[in-house]
Formats: sequence, C-alpha cells, structure tokens
Amino acid sequence: MSVFVHLVEWFADLLEPLFHASAAAAAIVLFTALVRLLVHPLSRAAARGQKARAALQPRIAELRRKHARNPERLQQAVLELHTKEQVSPLSGCLPSLLQLPAFFLLYYVFSRSTIGGETNDLLTHRLFDAPLGDSWTDALADGGMFGGAGLVYLGLFAVVTAVATFGYRLSKRMMASNPSMAAAADDLPGAGAAGAVNAVTKVMPFMSFFTLVTVAVVPLAAALYVVTSTAWSAVERAVLYR
Repeated sequence: MSVFVHLVEWFADLLEPLFHASAAAAAIVLFTALVRLLVHPLSRAAARGQKARAALQPRIAELRRKHARNPERLQQAVLELHTKEQVSPLSGCLPSLLQLPAFFLLYYVFSRSTIGGETNDLLTHRLFDAPLGDSWTDALADGGMFGGAGLVYLGLFAVVTAVATFGYRLSKRMMASNPSMAAAADDLPGAGAAGAVNAVTKVMPFMSFFTLVTVAVVPLAAALYVVTSTAWSAVERAVLYR
C-alpha cells in the first residue's frame, strides 16, 4: 500500500511544475490513464468478441427456430456454437472487472489518515479548493454548493453528465445502425451468467449516468479515477465500435 502512495507522490512531484497545488490530482488522472492503457488490449478483444457475437446472429436465429419448443436444448446449442467459434459471452466484462482493484486502492488510500503506521500526506493535496480525501458532502458542509470545493464538484458533475450523454447517444446509435449487435444481448437464454450479461447489456446505455452517484459519495481522488475512466471508455467505444 505504501508503494502506491509513493508512486502517486512521485507522479505528483513530476507534474508539480505544470499543475502546482493540483499536481496530485493530475497524478491520479495520469495513473488512471496508465491503468486504462494496460487494460486496452482486453477492451479491443471485447470489441472483437461483441462483433463476432453479432456476426453469429443469423445462425442463432436458425437455432431458435429449430429448438423453439425446447429452451434447454436451445441454450445448449447456442453455447456449443460459441465454443466452436471461440466466442466468449463474458469477454466484455473483463476490462471493467480488472479496473476494480485500482479503484478500490484509491478509495482505500484516500479514506485513511494513516498508511502503514505513517501519516497519509496525500490527504493534504487538493484539486483547486477541494481536498482529495473529501467527498461532496464535505464540500457542501464547507462553503456550500457554490463554495470553492462545491464548484469543483459541479465541474465534475458537468463532465460526467456530458460524457454520459455522449455514451448514451453512442450506444443508441450503435444499436440502431447494427440490430444484430443489439440482438447479441439475447443470444444466451435463461438465468445465471448469461442472464446477467443480458441484463447488463440492456441497461448499458444508462450506466454512465450512475457515475454521478459514485462521484458524489466517494473521496474526490476516487471520483477523479471514475470520471477519467468513464471519459476514456466513451472515447474508446467510439473508436473500437465505429
């Protein structure tokens, strides 16, 4: 844990000539970008997997007609088809799952006053007037919505709303222009993991808006990670699924 603290501090020292008092915040954005770069090959693989699943839809439609009266046989046949074509219905979940440790690490570090028995100096850093270890409720208590820290959060909320709107429109446009990609959400009937993927896919256009809640309740440092990662995802999807 202390290694991560020193890494963020090193990044902050590196960026201090450009960002001054907000260097630690810039370091978190840089850290997030590095994490996303590491995960990017999996994101590319997930995009290829979704396109491959979309390409299988005519064959899956034929299986639905053939096994219309036998849902269990239909599910088995679809799974066999995915196995034969080496297409995983869960591949799209991997990029998000692998980012969770980095998010929770930031959350832990910026919600502890001491790390490894030493004072956590990262909590003294700020983004403009907002301490990186505080949340939106702290900003409201210290100056209100239009105080210095409150304005920082209003800026973050504006960015998240803009990114979420872009992501929503992108998802709707993708579904409209490629119905087979939308149908890929339904290629595994039944409950369990397949049902979970199905449900997540259907609410995906709205999920970016949930980021507003996350940004409001977590420490500002973790919120910066979420905002940066969400913006990266929106741009990445626009490029990979064009």
